[in-house]
Amino acid sequence: MAIIYPKMIRFIAVVLMLAGCSTYRPSQVSNICGIFRGETDWYEDARDANKRWGTPIGLMMAIIKQESTFRSDVRPKRPTFFFIPLPRRSSAYGYAQAQDPAWHDYRKATGNWSHDRDDFGDAINFVGWYTDVTQKRLGVSKWDPYKQYLAYHEGWGGFSRGSFNKKPSLLRVASKVKNQTEIYNAQLKKCQKSLDDSVDGWF
Repeated sequence: MAIIYPKMIRFIAVVLMLAGCSTYRPSQVSNICGIFRGETDWYEDARDANKRWGTPIGLMMAIIKQESTFRSDVRPKRPTFFFIPLPRRSSAYGYAQAQDPAWHDYRKATGNWSHDRDDFGDAINFVGWYTDVTQKRLGVSKWDPYKQYLAYHEGWGGFSRGSFNKKPSLLRVASKVKNQTEIYNAQLKKCQKSLDDSVDGWF
């Protein structure tokens, strides 16, 4: 008969606790069905954001993929001066790389003061809100991922001024987001019913 010592019990408990607290990160980010099957809570969050804001799930996911590749704690790298770390050039953080002012505006507008940028459900809701405001302020359709991403990256003021026209590399990224949105939307059509069944149950 095996003897389980108290230290071993504590070790096992810590391992189980850490495993339960680990943040999901999809290993394959090019397939939206695989992403959501790996964590159906993400699909439920994306579906909720879609219902609330009307933004296609494929667009919200393509923006997050571009901004963070679905990593929860991404920040811009610190520049250095003779090996001395300097302040970051941007306050962007989390899945959606939302900056402090935009995140404050989002929480104020929605009343979601407890939301966090490193929580996927909160981040995708932010993207839905942002694209909804973009449509209302700038007249950019939520089904136009190219212009929606430019407004997301440059901000509403920057987009209005056409700041993106002087950034050819950004225009290429916007085209990339457009293509990824179309791919995600097509993939989702093939697995959405099974994902709905997984989230809602069979009865």
